[in-house]
Amino acid sequence: MPVTPYPLHIAVVGGGIGGLAAALATARAGHRVTLVERATRFGEIGAGLQLAPNASLALDELGVLPAVRRTAVAPPRLVMMDALTGDEVTALDLRGAAYTERFAHPYLVTHRTDLHAALLAACQEHPGVSLRTGHTVAEAEQDGDGVHLRFTEGHAMLTADAVVAADGLHSRLRQALVGDGEPLCSRYVAFRGALPTERMSGRMSQHAASEAVMVWAGPRMHLVQYPVRRGELYNQVAVFESDHYTPDSDHWGTEAELEERFNDACEAVRDALPLVSRDRRWPLYDRAPTDDWVHDRIALLGDAAHPMLQYLAQGACQALEDAVALGQAFSQYADPAQAFTAYADRRRDRAARIQTNARRFGEICHLEGMGATLRNMLLSSRGPEAFDDISWVWTPAPTPVPAL
Repeated sequence: MPVTPYPLHIAVVGGGIGGLAAALATARAGHRVTLVERATRFGEIGAGLQLAPNASLALDELGVLPAVRRTAVAPPRLVMMDALTGDEVTALDLRGAAYTERFAHPYLVTHRTDLHAALLAACQEHPGVSLRTGHTVAEAEQDGDGVHLRFTEGHAMLTADAVVAADGLHSRLRQALVGDGEPLCSRYVAFRGALPTERMSGRMSQHAASEAVMVWAGPRMHLVQYPVRRGELYNQVAVFESDHYTPDSDHWGTEAELEERFNDACEAVRDALPLVSRDRRWPLYDRAPTDDWVHDRIALLGDAAHPMLQYLAQGACQALEDAVALGQAFSQYADPAQAFTAYADRRRDRAARIQTNARRFGEICHLEGMGATLRNMLLSSRGPEAFDDISWVWTPAPTPVPAL
């Protein structure tokens, strides 16, 4: 079917990275977008994130890659270290000819707030996007006229031709449409944050100066480090499995457990641990993949569709891929339901595969004893251009040719 002859009105629920990207992609496809966010102001919390080449490609297609690159860092290497011995296990060269010929787009690391700000600015500048804060969706109803959103704050009802639910891990719309309960807790927790590089010394300052992404893998724990914001900040994420998890309590994954789990780590990791932010702990959740992404004129996107564990660093990347696929679908189909079906058909299997493999990679990263020894032996035989095992993650599916 040809491109729609008139602009549709699409509502996007959720003003995070996925929601802003979806709004921008849909508006760039020629439609009118109203994005509603429950917070009273737009913002993003958290620390750094990794943008593999599939995410850089998506940002390029959204027109915001130059803005993101102004503050991001392009690390030269992705390095796995043994957190107990301090030995390098394996590394990938992210700037060499083998990388650029295979992936074309850069591997970047950035602060979440910087990526969010770039997407927000692009939406604010686009005449087809209207942004509304302080709007919490309480109910969504569909009929022949479209989708009707009602809000807990008492705002007037919003009616749109279709709705994109990008309202995150605890998506209200997912629960109303899919009803698959709460997300699954992995029993792992993260402490994360970025500190000024000027506060670092010794080995930490050397790692920061190298600009590499450092992954220190250990038994039931790991530490990730890399610079962000032009190298002015150094991002650190300490992750570990709690022995005290209970589903009905929030008193697990404590700072005391953090110290205990990393007690046998090498000196470089122990030196870094006191500088890991303790302001907030982040329990790590995901869900089993679902085929149930679309309900007539309502579709799920990002963490609302496919929340995943962080071990492949693909959560934000997959939300950006979703947004690009959504925009392409809305440029090809006049019927919102058809556009949503095309979007979900393109994205569902790939997102599910990455969800599943993120769990598996976490298990590999957190091996102990002989398992860790065998892992290190296997990976240490690989060269810096051995991209075969990860290339399927970093290379998005080709854009399908629409049926005539």
